[in-house]
Amino acid sequence: MVFLARQLRGTTIIPGTLLTAILALSFIFSPLLVPGITYAKGSAYVRLNQIGYVNGEIKQAILMATGSENGASFDVVDVSTGKTVYSAPIGAGQGKWNSAFPNTYLLDFSSITTTGSYSIRVKGPIAANSPTFRIDTAKNLYSGLLPNALFFYLAQRDGPDVDPRVLERQPSHLTDEHAYIYDIPIYKHGVLQGLTRIGGPIDVSGGWFDAGDYLKFVETASYTDAIMLFAVRQYPNLFDGGSSDFNSEARFGLDWLQKMWDDNSRTLYYQVGIGDGNAHIVADHDIWRLPQADDKLNVKLGDPKYYIKYRPVFRAGPSGLPISPNLAGRMAADLGLCYQLYDGSDPAYANKCITSAEHIFDLAQTSNVKQLLTASPHGYYPEVEWRDDMELGATELYFATAMSHLPLGLPHTDPMYYLQAAAHWAYEYIHGPHDGSDSLNLYDVSGLAHYELYHAITQAGNPQGLEVSQQDLLHDLNKQLTNGITQAKKDPFGLGIAYGGEDATPHALGYVLEADFYDELTGANTYEAFALTQRNWVLGDNAWGASFIVGDGSTFPDCLQHQVANLVGSLDGKPPILLGAAVDGPNAISSFKGLGIPKGARKCPPNGSDPYKIFTGMGARYFDNVVAWPSTEPSDDYTALSIVLFAREVTGGM
Repeated sequence: MVFLARQLRGTTIIPGTLLTAILALSFIFSPLLVPGITYAKGSAYVRLNQIGYVNGEIKQAILMATGSENGASFDVVDVSTGKTVYSAPIGAGQGKWNSAFPNTYLLDFSSITTTGSYSIRVKGPIAANSPTFRIDTAKNLYSGLLPNALFFYLAQRDGPDVDPRVLERQPSHLTDEHAYIYDIPIYKHGVLQGLTRIGGPIDVSGGWFDAGDYLKFVETASYTDAIMLFAVRQYPNLFDGGSSDFNSEARFGLDWLQKMWDDNSRTLYYQVGIGDGNAHIVADHDIWRLPQADDKLNVKLGDPKYYIKYRPVFRAGPSGLPISPNLAGRMAADLGLCYQLYDGSDPAYANKCITSAEHIFDLAQTSNVKQLLTASPHGYYPEVEWRDDMELGATELYFATAMSHLPLGLPHTDPMYYLQAAAHWAYEYIHGPHDGSDSLNLYDVSGLAHYELYHAITQAGNPQGLEVSQQDLLHDLNKQLTNGITQAKKDPFGLGIAYGGEDATPHALGYVLEADFYDELTGANTYEAFALTQRNWVLGDNAWGASFIVGDGSTFPDCLQHQVANLVGSLDGKPPILLGAAVDGPNAISSFKGLGIPKGARKCPPNGSDPYKIFTGMGARYFDNVVAWPSTEPSDDYTALSIVLFAREVTGGM
C-alpha cells in the first residue's frame, strides 16, 4: 500500500479578499493532462497532490506507466535554477491499476524540505515529467483554499441576499417568502402521486441550494451548518471576517434552519421545492435555467410549472409529534453550536437557538424507528443511521448548557443531562448495526460526535457512570480507521474506500479528519500517513490526475453538472469558475449509463472528448462532462469537510 504525503501542482493563492482570489486564479490554471481521446503507447504520468508539500512532511508521488519502468530513476529539479536537488531510483511497484496502466511505482522525496518550486523528471524506459509543484509551509499552501470554499457557498445562496460578484448571482426564489405548506408527498416508482396543501404561507426564503439544482433540504443544510459552525468555533481567528468569513456564512445557514422550525407549534419543515414530478407537474430536475428565471414565470395553479415558481415547503409531521431522530439530532447540534458561538455577541438570537434546540431534541423519535426522513423522494438521501446524530446533538447541548446565563424556561439546564444522553447514544451507535462501516460524512457523523464527546467528558472532569469512556470512543474511531487502511492496501493510490461506490471525495476527506482527530486525542501520529494519503488523493494523487475540488490545483472538473456554473461560468477551467466546489469524482462505471445533456445546458466539453476514460479502473470511472452528475455535480455536504481540513492544515490542528 502507498502512504502518500503532500504533493502539488500549480501555485497556491493567498488573497486578501475574495475578488483578489478570483483574479489571482486566472494565471495558475494549466492542464495536468494533455487533452485527447487516446494516449500513445509508452505513456507515463506522475500523480501528486496539486496543492503542495509541507516542508517537514512525507513527500511522495505515484508514477503510473503503460510498461515496466524497471531500472528507472527520478530527479527532483529546482525550477528557479534548473539544478537537480535530489536523485533516486524509483520506488517499489505498488500494483496494477488497470490494463492500460498495469505498472505503478512509489516516488519518495521526503528529504527535500527547502521552500521552492520543483518538478519531477523520470528517466527510464518511459520518461515522464511532473508539473511544477511547491514545497512550503502549510499556511502558505492552504490559506488560499479557504476563500475558495466560501465562494462556493456564496454561489449556493438562495433568496434576496446574494453577491452579484459571485458568478453574476441575482436574487432568486423570492416567492419562498410566502410559501405554502404541503404534506409529505408519496412517490411510486419514482413518480409523484400528487401534492396536498395543508397550510401557509410561511417564510422559507434564503438558505443554500443543495447541489447543482435549486432544492433546499434540512437533511443536508443541517449537516453542512454543523460542520461550518464547528469550524468557526474551533478556529475563530480564521473565520471571523475577511475573505474566509465563515462566521457570517454559518449564521446565514442558521437563519434558514430557524425558518424551517416553528418553535411555537413545535413543527419541523424539511424541504423546499420538488425535484421529481409527473406528467402534470414540472419539477426542479426537469428544467435547466438560472434560478432567477423562476421568479419571472407567469403561472397560475394548474400550470405544469406552477411549483417551479411557487415552491412547496414540506412538513415533517403534525405539530408536536415525534421528529425523525437524524434531523432532530443534527438540528439540535446546529442550534447548540449557535448558542456557544453567539451568546456573547447576540444573546437574544442565541437564546432562541438553545430554546429551539432543546425542544427539538426532546421530540426525537428514538423508538420504533423505521425509514428516516431525509428528502422527498427518500432515494435522494437514503440515510439509515441516526444514533450518531443524537450523540452529536446531545454533546453540543452539553457544551451549551455548561455555559453561564442560560435563558429562563429551558426544559433542561443541567449539563450532565446532556452528557449522559450523549454517552448513551454513543453506546447505542457503537453497539448498533452500522458501527465502524463508514467514515465521517453526511450519512455518519460519529467521527465528529466522538471527538466532541471526548472533549466534553474531559471538560466535565471525566465523571463516573457514563455508558461510554473516552477509551471506548477512541476504540471506535480506531475501528473505522482500521477498516480504511485495510481497504487502502488494495489500491496503488491508497484510497481508504472501495472504488465504484458513491461519495468518494467526502469519504476520503472524512477519513483525513478522523485520522487527525484520533492522533490529536492520543498525542501520537498513528494515522498521519493514512490521513496524508486520503487528502492527497482528493487533491490530485489519484489515477486520473485530477483534483476533485474546483480551483484547488491545476487540473479539476471543468464541466460541472451545476446550472449556474454551466450557464454563467467558463467551460475550460479559467475564471469565472465555481471555486471551492467539491465533487464526487470517480463513481461506479454502471452509474454513467443512459446519461444525456440537460435541455438548455451548454455542452461541455465542447468537443465531447473524454481524456480521462483510459484511466478507468477498479470498477470506477471519472467523467468530466456536464451530463455526468455521478462525477461532477458538487454539493454542500461534499464541500463542508474541506473547510475543517484546510483550517487544520493552516493552524496545525487542535
